[in-house]
This record gives sequence, structure tokens and C-alpha cells, in this order.
Amino acid sequence: MTYVPLELTDLALAAVLLIANGVVSFWFRLGLERSLAISALRMVLQLSVVALALRFIFALNSPLWTALFAVFMAVAAGYEVVSRQERRMGGWIATALGAGAPFFAGLLATLFATALVIGPDPWYAPRYVLPIFGMMLGNALSGTSLVLDSMTSASVRERAAIEARLALGAGRYEAFDGVLRRALTTGLMPIVTAMATTGVVALPGMMTGQILAGIDPVSAAKYQVMIMFLIAGATGAAVVAAGLGSVLLLTDERYRLRVDRLSPKQT
Repeated sequence: MTYVPLELTDLALAAVLLIANGVVSFWFRLGLERSLAISALRMVLQLSVVALALRFIFALNSPLWTALFAVFMAVAAGYEVVSRQERRMGGWIATALGAGAPFFAGLLATLFATALVIGPDPWYAPRYVLPIFGMMLGNALSGTSLVLDSMTSASVRERAAIEARLALGAGRYEAFDGVLRRALTTGLMPIVTAMATTGVVALPGMMTGQILAGIDPVSAAKYQVMIMFLIAGATGAAVVAAGLGSVLLLTDERYRLRVDRLSPKQT
């Protein structure tokens, strides 16, 4: 079996559905027509550039170019994490936490998959490393964003309670215990929900793509199970790192709550 190639006319036909969304926005006066058009154009341009870059990197099969592209993805992820926060923590350390947590969690999960689970030859083959790393990074990014947003919002909302615990001699993690647990739960909930609904409610993108490319559904399902396990591990590691790191950033060496390090709420 082989996949059915798509032509530009096929993509233009699929875009009719996007135009329908624009018509809905115009009809109900939602004002989203411009946003839909810009988002769609941005997606097409980004995917086109990435596709050409991946073709170049796959042809080289170089660990250096693979690593450089992975770092580029991590930098973009860090920007997305920071931009999604309602109350941003200032300083380069906060940015490093937002980028570093998903990067290192995704990197560990990717290396585990390529070196031990899949075992391609060579183990750093970009055809395997970069797609897997992209999935790990994207999901870890979402968990990190949710944790940081939950931590910063709760530190302002529950400021009096946290400061009272600190004043009574509680350690920083003890004072943030309830806030941290809720934030970790929030960060892990998307992957928990995804695992619970995968296969019954929806077929994941990776499995669907493999089936459309002619892969046996059973083999595609095996790969999807592996990926979901890896995503769960990467997300969990990133969420915990972001949660613990945010407690350090929201307090100082004298165990004082430092909400002054947060920017005003983004509107």
C-alpha cells in the first residue's frame, strides 16, 4: 500500500472549510475573519519552511544540524510559554525555566525512544529524532504553560494564606503545598484526558498519518501507544520541574513571597 499524494488543488479544496469558518465569523459578527486568515497563512508558511528545512537535514543526516534544529525548536517553545502567561515572571531565569523544562524533558524522552525503544541506525537519525522531539516538546510545553500560569495566578490570589504560612515558619514548598499540587494536576490533566480518550473518541494525528501513508493499523497503533507513553513521561517531568522551579522564583532566600516579580495581568 502507498499513500495518496496531495496536489495544491487538493489543499485549495480543503481550504474551503476554512473559508466557511470565515463566513460564520462574518455572519455572527465575531470579528475573527482577519485572525483566521493570518493564522492560516502563518501555518502554511511555517510548515513549508519547516518541511524544506527537514528535507535538508534528513539528507545531511548530521547530528550537528539535528541538534541545532532542536535548539531552535526549544527557543520557539520558550517564547510561547512566556507569551501565554497572564502574569509573567520577570528575568531571564523565568524565561530559561519556561524553555528549559520542556526542552530537557522532551530531550530525555526522545533519547530514550531512539536509543532504547526504536533503535534506529544511527540512533541520532534526524528522521526519527526531530519528529519525536517535536511531539514531546509540544506536549511538555502545554503542561509547562498551564503549571506556570496556575502558579503565578494562585500566588496572587492566595497571597495572604501563603505569606501567613511563611510567617509561621513553613518552608517555601510547604507554604505552596496546596497551590503546587493543584498546579501539577492542571498541568497533567491534558495528557491524562488524551490517554483516556485516544482510540475511542479520536484517532491521534500520528496514527492517522501512518494509516493514510499505508501502514498497517496494528503497527500504527503500536507506535501511537509508544508515543503516548513517551509524551506522558516528558510532560510529567516538565510539569514537575516547572512547578518546583516556579516556587523558587516566587520566593527569595529569606523565604518571602515575591509577587512583585510578576508583571501586571495581561489583557
